[in-house]
Amino acid sequence: MSFLQVSRLVKCFGATRAVDGVSFEVRPGEIYGLLGPNGAGKTTTISMICGLLKAESGEVVIDGTGFWTDPSRARRLMGVVPQEIALYEELSGRENLEFWGRLAGLAAKEAKQRAAELLEALALADRAHDALKKYSGGMKRRINLGCALLHRPRLLLLDEPTVGIDPQARLKLLEFIRDLAASGTAILYTTHYLEEAETLCQRIGIIDQGRLLAEGTLAELQQRLGGRHLFQLEANLAGVQPDQWPGFAQQFQILQRSDRHLLLAALNDCDPAAGLKALLALPVQVDNVSIKRPSLNDVFLELTGRALRE
Repeated sequence: MSFLQVSRLVKCFGATRAVDGVSFEVRPGEIYGLLGPNGAGKTTTISMICGLLKAESGEVVIDGTGFWTDPSRARRLMGVVPQEIALYEELSGRENLEFWGRLAGLAAKEAKQRAAELLEALALADRAHDALKKYSGGMKRRINLGCALLHRPRLLLLDEPTVGIDPQARLKLLEFIRDLAASGTAILYTTHYLEEAETLCQRIGIIDQGRLLAEGTLAELQQRLGGRHLFQLEANLAGVQPDQWPGFAQQFQILQRSDRHLLLAALNDCDPAAGLKALLALPVQVDNVSIKRPSLNDVFLELTGRALRE
């Protein structure tokens, strides 16, 4: 049973179709990753889900009720963590949390108690009374997350929450997010960091140019390449047209190329040893060939023809 259902969302800005018929769902206790490069439509999609933007068409259903049927109820059920940190630098971490708790409708006593709980959970209790301007980037990100959790939302929307923080702070934040999902919270997580999506998310949707190109578990997405091994070939390829080599196009699909490298998917469930033998027999001086398992970036290359981080 899904907690969030997004159906055929469309959003245009002038002649630009920023989101083009996007549909997916997020279940209780699930982290659903919306993966794509900058400008793919991730933030616009989240903005429509939380009501900051209204779609030209399509529907957002939260816990069985359309968002615009009862916006107040929908907003009570969700917490939103924007990509840009929305905090007051002169206030302390505790004061920021209490302020946002009151805005979420909590009574003063409840906001104070809940802020103390979150400071402890976020490992910031010892810095509770320090002004936010004295916090590191990772600590601010944790407070930013805490502000969305004051009212105990059952759906959490996270828009690239680890941008610009160091690896240690990122690990702490990701572990906290895993714990939230384990407690039953439905989480929509947008990112363009491959390693986060691969290790954090139960299911992943790949979005680019406003369209959801594919979704599924990591294993299901890898199956788009037939579960095949990929080959990385290093050679002098300047001016070379691999597709013109006899039999090449019938054996391999080019996912990415440069003057020095080819990333290839073998066709027809080619045995890895047979693939290596065929590549070493190509009419070009091969400097190196290696085998790798498909990654999310490889799937993205297969779908769009360009690197995920572009």
